[in-house]
Parts: sequence; structure tokens; C-alpha cells
Amino acid sequence: METLRELTTNQKGVIAEAAIAFQAAKLGIGVARPLDDERYDLILDLGAELLRVQCKWAVRHGDVVIVRCRRCRRGRNGLIHRGYLPGEIDAIAAYCGELETCYLLPTDMSVNRTAVQLRLEPTRNQQRAGVNWARDYEFGARLNRFGPIAQLGERQSGRLEAAGSSPAGSIVRSTCSC
Repeated sequence: METLRELTTNQKGVIAEAAIAFQAAKLGIGVARPLDDERYDLILDLGAELLRVQCKWAVRHGDVVIVRCRRCRRGRNGLIHRGYLPGEIDAIAAYCGELETCYLLPTDMSVNRTAVQLRLEPTRNQQRAGVNWARDYEFGARLNRFGPIAQLGERQSGRLEAAGSSPAGSIVRSTCSC
């Protein structure tokens, strides 16, 4: 999409944050924003715990989605790049505009890193070890460790009805830290 390339960095950030908040709301997750200037953009209410989430715009390069795990601001001497430290955030959520998909990276993939690559397709050399598959980090897939997330579905009569995972039984327990 040519129009995505024409967006400013700030516009991409606003779109990513809105898309992530929208995806969380669709999954029945409470979304809040900090009142002060914090390192994180959103707070996700997962019931038993709150998750401090930094929102990012992700880009697709061929078979890989790249999520940058650092901040960038202008200083007197040019751009200042700084990563996130332990305790500042709990996760990075990223939105890839080209794929219209949100991803959630756990703490161990979010702090003290420059970027994370998520693979969409197998590698050319058939490498399997150490590959971060994009589908494993899609927003809903990462939140499954917190149990089934109630979703509202609309009946033909127009009445809303709460349901479990969609399709039922699609949530599988994971050992991830996010």
C-alpha cells in the first residue's frame, strides 16, 4: 500500500495504538491509557493482572515482519535511540499496517533489544530452530495463557451473547511469558 509509506512516524504510532486498543477490545480485554508521560502507551486489564504495553508500528519485509523495540527522539545532536529496560514495560504490541495484524511480544523479547523478526513463511534454508513464527505472536494467540477470553457475539435477533473462544476450544495453553 503506497499510502502507508506516506504516513509520518507520529501518524503510524497513532494508527498502531488505535488498532491494538481495538483488537484488545474485540477480545473483551479492558484498555486504559496512562494519565502521565510513561514508557508505555496502554494498560491491558487481563483480569488477574495489568499489562503495561508499548505500541509500535511493524513493517513487512518479504517473509518477515520487523518490530523495532526501541524509542527514538530528537536531541540537540540528532536522533537518540534508546531501548526499553526491565521494569519499564511488560510487553510490546505491534501493528503491521500491510497485514492489518497485531502482534504481542513478551518481556524477554521486548527489553534490551533493537528489533525482533517474526517469520511469515519458512526460511529458504529450512531452518526451524530459533525461528519466531509470526502466527505464534499474533495478539489473540499470545493472550491465551490468561485463559479463554469472553467475546460478545451477536445473535440473529440482534441480542448480544457472551461466548468463549472463537471457535470454541481454539485456545491452547502456552508456556510463553506473555
